[in-house]
This record gives sequence, C-alpha cells and structure tokens, in this order.
Amino acid sequence: MDDSQNYLLLAFRLLGSLALLMYGMKTMSDALQKMAGPQLRHVLGAMTTNRFTGMLTGMGVTAAVQSSTATTVMTVSFVSAGLLTLAQAISVIMGANIGTTLTAWIMSAGFSFNITDFVYPAFFIAIILIYRKSNRVVGDFLFGIAFMFLGLGTLRQTGIDMHLGENQAVLAFFSSFDPESFSTTLLFLLIGGILTMCVQSSAAVMAITMILCSSGVLPIYQGIALVMGENIGTTVTSNIVALSAGTQARRAAFAHMFFNLFGVCWILIVFRPFVDMVCGLVGYDVTMTKEAAGNAAFLANAAKLSFVLAAFHTCFNLANTGILIWFIPQIEKLVCKVIKQKVTEEEEESRLHYIQSGIIKTPEIAVLQAQKEIGVFGNRMQRMFGMVRDLLEEKDGDKFTKLYSRIEKYEGISDNMEIEIARYLEQVGDAHLSDETKWKIRQMMRQISELESIGDACFNLARTLNRHLQSQKEFTKHQYEELHGMMQLTDDSLTQMNRALSGRREEQNINETFRIENEINALRNRLKSDNIQAINDHEYDYAIGTMYTDLVAECEKLGDYVVNVVEARLGR
Repeated sequence: MDDSQNYLLLAFRLLGSLALLMYGMKTMSDALQKMAGPQLRHVLGAMTTNRFTGMLTGMGVTAAVQSSTATTVMTVSFVSAGLLTLAQAISVIMGANIGTTLTAWIMSAGFSFNITDFVYPAFFIAIILIYRKSNRVVGDFLFGIAFMFLGLGTLRQTGIDMHLGENQAVLAFFSSFDPESFSTTLLFLLIGGILTMCVQSSAAVMAITMILCSSGVLPIYQGIALVMGENIGTTVTSNIVALSAGTQARRAAFAHMFFNLFGVCWILIVFRPFVDMVCGLVGYDVTMTKEAAGNAAFLANAAKLSFVLAAFHTCFNLANTGILIWFIPQIEKLVCKVIKQKVTEEEEESRLHYIQSGIIKTPEIAVLQAQKEIGVFGNRMQRMFGMVRDLLEEKDGDKFTKLYSRIEKYEGISDNMEIEIARYLEQVGDAHLSDETKWKIRQMMRQISELESIGDACFNLARTLNRHLQSQKEFTKHQYEELHGMMQLTDDSLTQMNRALSGRREEQNINETFRIENEINALRNRLKSDNIQAINDHEYDYAIGTMYTDLVAECEKLGDYVVNVVEARLGR
C-alpha cells in the first residue's frame, strides 16, 4: 500500500473514531437522563437556594449526565417557569462548566492506556439488556460507554499509527509558529474556536488536541490555546442556537459566553505562569526536549500531556468560577442590559414559551418543556374564558366588538397551540423512549386536545353572546345572576385545572375537580327546569330562553372538558 492510500485510511479511521466518540457520549448522556431525569429535575429545582448551592448543583448534574447543554436547557426552562431567577441560573451554568470537565478526564484516561479490549464484553452485556426490555435504558447506557471508549481507543491507536512525531512535514508546520509569540497563542485560540463551531463538539476538538500533544507534535502552550478556543466556540454555537429561542434562553446563553470570554481574557494575561503551574501539578516537564532527553523519555513525558489538558480545563473553570461567582448580580444586570425584552403584548399572547425549535433537547427534557407549554395553554384558556365573562357585562357596541375580536383571535391561538405542541410531541415520540415517557406523551396529547375543545367552547359562548347583542333583547336580572353563578363555578374548575397542570402529578387530588363538576351539573339541571317554567309563565320569550340555556349548556360542556384535562394530567 502506498503512502497516499495509507494516509487516506488513517484519515477515515480518525474521522470514524471521532464519530464513535461523539455518538457514544450522546447515547450515554441520553440514557442517564432517562434513568434519572425526573430526580435530576427535582434536584435542580430544589438545590439552588443561593449562588453556591446553584453552582454545586450544576456541577453535580452535569457530571452525572455528561452534558452541559442538557443542564443549561433544563436551567433555562426553570427560569422561564419562574422557579429559578436568572442569577441562580447563572450560578448553575458556572457549575455546569466545571462538571463538563469530567469529560476531559475520561478522555485523558482513554488516551493513557488501551481500553478497547474491555469494551467488547460491555457490548455483549448491553445487547442482552436491550433485548430484555425492562433493562433497556441500562443497556443503552452501557452501549454508549462502550462506543465512547471504543472511539477513544481507536483514536489513541490511530494517533500512534500516524507517527506524527516522525512526520517532518507536520513537525515543520507546527515549528513554523513562534511558541514565544502572543500572536501564535491568539491564532491557535481562534483555530480552536472555529473548529468547535464547525464540528459542534468540544469533545471532538479536545480529542484531536490530545492526539497532537501526546504524539509530541504540538507544544503544550498551543494545545492549551486550542482548548481555550474550544471553550469559546461551544458558547458561540449555543448563542446562535438560542437566537430563535425566548429572551431568557438568549440571556442564559450570553451569560455562558461572557463567563468563558472573561476567563480567556484574564488567563491570557497570566498565560505562561498558569500553564506552568498546571504542568507542575501533573508532573510534566515543560523544558524537556527530544534531543536532550532522548526519544523514549521525551515520549513518556509527552504521554502526560492529555492529563495536562484535562487539568488545565478543570483549573481554568474552577478559577474562573471562583472569581465570577461573587459578581453574579452584576453579570445578571449586564446580560439583561445587552439582551432586552422586545416582545409586544400581541406576540406574548400568541408565541410558545417553553418549546423552542432551535434548542436541542433530550427526550426527558423535551417532555418537561412540553408539559410547561401545556400549563401556558391552560392559563390562556382561562384568560379567554375571563374575556367571555367580560363580554357578558359589556353593553357598548364598539367595546363589545373589540373584545369579541380578541376572543376570536384566542380561538385561533388555541388551534395553533394544539397543532404546534402535538407536532413537537410527535418529534419527541420518534426518539428511543422509555415506556413511562411514551405514556406521558399519550397523556399530553389528550390534554392538548381537550384544552383546544375548551377554546372552542369559549368561542361558542362568545358567539351566543354576540347573537344576544344582535337580537337587542335583554336577559332578566335573575338570568344575569344565574349566568354569573354558572360562570364563576366554571372559572373555579379552570383554576383547579391549572393547578393540576402546573404542579407535580403526585401531589394533585382530583376530588375537588369532581366536586365542582357535580355542582355545575346540578346547577345546569336546575336552570334548565327553571327556564321552561319561566317561559311558560311568560317572564321572557322563547328566543331569550334558548340563548340563556345555550350559555348554561356550553358552560357545563366546558366543565366536562376540564375534567378530561385533569384526568389526563393525573393519568386516570
């Protein structure tokens, strides 16, 4: 085989092993979140009482799920829900930056010894667990770990087979940069950022850096500059993704970028001493040269470079957090000043709050986002019903028309929300899900269908009231009082429904919903009977009586839809 074919094969091995590494990390992260998703969400919600617990929580959750993106997305959803302030979210993101450095340590371990022999038993056990459906998620987790270490092992061997340390062209290329020059550090920082943005994986860039450094080709200072660039590149990607998201998502992404940019700026001032300190901690000799120490000693020293990179990544994020954690209120003010709230009232009424198509989520987090969105849907339907109650009181023709148009617009919003949430849940349903998550999605589909029916019922009430206005006939004082009573009960049922939608399912009780529904049914039966008697006694004509009973019957129907939503939410 000639050199060109050999290099082509090695290039494909390099790319393939990077793909294995990235796929393995994603599979492992997804499986971990399926296994511990609800618990992680509750921890994230409960353990962020101050900036320090927030930082520790972000660090722990990210180390557990091996995905700072997943932690950041969860954090943003809590900010939007009002469970976390932006300041608390910033502390969680700082912790996530520390937690994600565990990935670099795993990779450096994979580069220090050949681990591929141990992955094949893991593949065998994983496939058995996957076919045993009760342990499928554990099998996925093992599969992810096996793929990740297979990718690392193949990368390590590919790096050895490439003989980069003996390749004169590669050595000449890197030696053409002056290692003492500040501009060289900036250039490699820029290359690291661009590479990370292109491949959208900081782990892949870290792996390439480890290969180059461990083979003795890339000096440690340039390697660390690449790692610093990777830190910035990954935040640029998240900021681009967040452009299509809500204001809070953009602010959280910008805070993440500010955190890393600030860190890179001060590290550049103390670059050499800081890197030398990290090398000293690991036991790497910065001054050793191949000519002076010999090839074997030089390569043994270079083998420690993967640990130097991991140690730098950790020290950098720890030091940066140690500085910036005291200035979280100031960072919050800065990001709010840079990214202002520009949503008009009309846009606020119609847009989705939690489901953002641009942000990539794992299924476990996607289900949380969808449930939050259903909570917004429920609140909008109660707001729409409140407009119907106002419409009953409105006597001014122009104001009535304006309010009626707004209710009509809300009916369109309810249709769109049902379609958008259903489409999102269908996309989530295409993923590899646990049985519990599939069941949750089916229940959510039921909820949005019934919520849309509530919107239809509200619009039917508005149309009946419009017909009543056009008839130029008035309800009696007694009819108004009874309609107010019926609408108050209906509104109470909607309040109870929204409590069920926004709270934890395990803490909800359906008995109060049934009690209100029974009251609504009893009132409907009495008012229908009273209406027939009043028409017979000529208290009002049949046309008014028909519109009156139509309103009563529609309120009762709306109450039925509410019961269906609560039953779907509580899994009845």
